[in-house]
Amino acid sequence: MFDSIRKHQRILLFFLVILILPAFAFFGISGYDRMLAGDRGVASVEGNPITEQEFAEAQRRQLDGLRQMLGDAIDPAMFDTPEARAEILEGLVSRRVLATHAEKGRIAVTDERLRDAILEIPGLRREDGSFDEARYRALLSAQNLTPLGFERMLRGDLFVQALPDSVGESAFIPGRVRDRVIALQQERREVRELRFSPSAFSAEVKPTAEQLSKYHEDNARLFEAPEAARIEYVVLGRDVLAQRVRVNPEELRAYYEQNRERFGTPEERRASHILVPAGPEAQTLASDLVAQLKADPKRFAALARERSVDPGSAAQGGDLGFFDRGTMLKPFADAAFEMAKGEIRGPVQTEFGLHVIQLTDIKPGQYKAFDEVRPQIESDMRNQLAAQRFAESAEAFSNTVYEQSDSLKPAAEKFDLPVQEATLTGRRPPRDIAPGSPLSNPRLISALFSDDVLRNKRNTDAIEVAPGMLAAARVVAYTPPQRRPFEQVQDEVRRRFVAEESARLAREAGEQRLKAMQQADASSSVRQGFGSAKTIQRGAPSDLAPRAVESVFRLPAGDLPRHAGVDLGDEGFVIYELVKVATPTTEEIAQRREAFEQQLARAVAQQELAAYVEALKQRTKITRHPERIARGDTR
Repeated sequence: MFDSIRKHQRILLFFLVILILPAFAFFGISGYDRMLAGDRGVASVEGNPITEQEFAEAQRRQLDGLRQMLGDAIDPAMFDTPEARAEILEGLVSRRVLATHAEKGRIAVTDERLRDAILEIPGLRREDGSFDEARYRALLSAQNLTPLGFERMLRGDLFVQALPDSVGESAFIPGRVRDRVIALQQERREVRELRFSPSAFSAEVKPTAEQLSKYHEDNARLFEAPEAARIEYVVLGRDVLAQRVRVNPEELRAYYEQNRERFGTPEERRASHILVPAGPEAQTLASDLVAQLKADPKRFAALARERSVDPGSAAQGGDLGFFDRGTMLKPFADAAFEMAKGEIRGPVQTEFGLHVIQLTDIKPGQYKAFDEVRPQIESDMRNQLAAQRFAESAEAFSNTVYEQSDSLKPAAEKFDLPVQEATLTGRRPPRDIAPGSPLSNPRLISALFSDDVLRNKRNTDAIEVAPGMLAAARVVAYTPPQRRPFEQVQDEVRRRFVAEESARLAREAGEQRLKAMQQADASSSVRQGFGSAKTIQRGAPSDLAPRAVESVFRLPAGDLPRHAGVDLGDEGFVIYELVKVATPTTEEIAQRREAFEQQLARAVAQQELAAYVEALKQRTKITRHPERIARGDTR
């Protein structure tokens, strides 16, 4: 029992830190985030709001993830659509619903699950792999965190993360269904194609001036010059404040002395113990064990296996391994760190019973010299002071840009910030934008093009564009979308008209040939002209368009050949001829069973999870405010 509690204390330290680090990474210093930009709820679950700040952060993380997958060249505006924003909001609602019902139902995450999750967190281990308790304590103190509150939050998060796995474990796939899916997935089809390319028909398209003029009129938006805005913006960043911080050398030395354990390894001790359960005879039994062991210390391991009630250490002869002072309960630690190597002491009372202790080894602490760690201390102090100043300055910065909304200069002068300039073409970041720039933030871009900012020429609100970074902007000059006259775009009009008409002619020719093929016999000339056969398989790489693959696999497998026509838009029209179907053998199906069973289970689990979440939503009071996530709504 005692050994398991000791391990649980280590878990507690770790899991508190796992909550500290995301707080730094995603939200910065608490206390100002709800104030920023007049944050309101975009939805609520059982009366608990999902704030605009949470929505903006989720949107930013999604964009960062896309950049990691696709590179910095992506256009954020492509992913800042009403549909994308609604999807993000619904994801936040689903997560909040799950967490709410987990808390109501008192659904527990086991200590083992907590330990496994915590031990995966980097950053709080020493070089030898042990937990850096001093670092943990410093972070805990800096953020004014309490263990109980954060334990509840972490358990809720782990429940939400583990739910798909738990649903997946309950998913059942009948063997016949599994083998049928494998057979369909592994089926291979040979097809030939007959392509009708628009380029083959372009010479037939001879538009008149009247047709081109009408096309220009009917498709005016295609030929608009996009709206453009010349903007100014100011950025209040924690990194800028850190550069301005001046640290007193005496404060550095004092910080080192107060946090000396951070810069080395504290003393550790190794001990064995025998745990005697509390009871009327406990004192007598423990004292008798002490007397026996002092007479013959070599019997300690044997007596621990025979008499100790701690299941975690009894089998190891009572050995607890190395530990530092903060790991053990105070009465036990006080005794262990007063003892000499080889000494036996007891009974020592804790809430778990009486302990007979034998100290078996001492590992002295080792600490780095002040000069060696001074740069690290100075950096830490700068960051701490900068975070404090940022939290203190955030409200004043926000108020200044709001109250003096006709200019950014008052805020720039008050906080000694440069007023920067940029030109936006359309509602998207500049093409040459640097990664991490505030102008890559969709919320700031949307605010710039809101009616209030454009019509009234006001500053945007102060918006958190990244952790520890606020930005406010204004439009200096604005050019609305303008329709370009026909004379300026007639070449582009011609190209578009010819492309569309050529694609139409190609489609019509392909549809006519397909109809003739379906009515003719196999020897007819209308069935000639196909290319060489290609083999395709569901889910496998192919040079066929996805819609083409889908059409080919919809064709019945018997009475070959069969034909399918696919309209590929600008790429023309293609007729596919199915000439052969190869089904997997029994041996091939058997080889794929295990992998496919896991895939199918995950697919079924996702469906069951979605149904479960929807059922929870039906029983939950949810209020959504989609108008508050619409582009341009920032106030």
